[in-house]
Amino acid sequence: MSGTSQNVELPGGFSPNPVIGEGEGSPTVFLHGPFGQEWPAFLTDLAKGRQVFAPSNPGGEEPEDLKLLDNLWDLVLYYDELFDALGLEGQVDLIGHSFGGMVAAEIAATYPNRVRKLVLIDAMGLWIDDDPMNDHVLQPPDRQRRLLYHDQSNEEVARRLEVSEDLATAQAQSVRTFSAIAATSHFSWPIPERGLSKRLHRIRADTLVLWGAQDALIPPSYGERFRDSIPNAKLQLIENAGHYPYLEQRAAVVEAVEAHLNG
Repeated sequence: MSGTSQNVELPGGFSPNPVIGEGEGSPTVFLHGPFGQEWPAFLTDLAKGRQVFAPSNPGGEEPEDLKLLDNLWDLVLYYDELFDALGLEGQVDLIGHSFGGMVAAEIAATYPNRVRKLVLIDAMGLWIDDDPMNDHVLQPPDRQRRLLYHDQSNEEVARRLEVSEDLATAQAQSVRTFSAIAATSHFSWPIPERGLSKRLHRIRADTLVLWGAQDALIPPSYGERFRDSIPNAKLQLIENAGHYPYLEQRAAVVEAVEAHLNG
């Protein structure tokens, strides 16, 4: 993980958020998926031309924070206060992946004037009875990997899946991942659908929906539903990619995101 971490103080009794940031220019916030805070290489690429922030989801680092967050609405308010604490009082560009995509869409719908451009990458938040998404929580590791990645031999994917030979380091990473899943599941499990479909029409930001064409966790039909439900939204499928297209097809995702944010 690269980028520079800063502990951002928040009101309301929350622990400081260890926001990772890099770059200068137009502010862009990345909200991560259910497996914990990260700084993937594609954010380093984006940070060459803009200021990128990647906060931790509350509860991922300090589980006590979850006692202050009863529901998704509390989480949206949390991020509103975090943006203020970062000095992002004007419009921001917002990118959300998976669970973070659901939260990003909720923020853009709740505060439609706060988000300039929105990017949703294989986002949670909807439910299609005829094409249900798979569960990412109660899965054995091999099954979970097949749901998340189209090509596990991909260099960036293989690096992510690599387990440290140092037992203490491996155990610490396992605990961190478990805590992150528990924190996001607080708002999304067993079905990550909290009425978002009723609010998507409120989004005013130009929206790009990116989807791994071979996503086995959340089928591309969900990308189509997001596109059809958000005004001024467009959908782009990323071929030869699963639930993490920015790992498996990093160059294509960077190109698509930069074109959208700069357009």
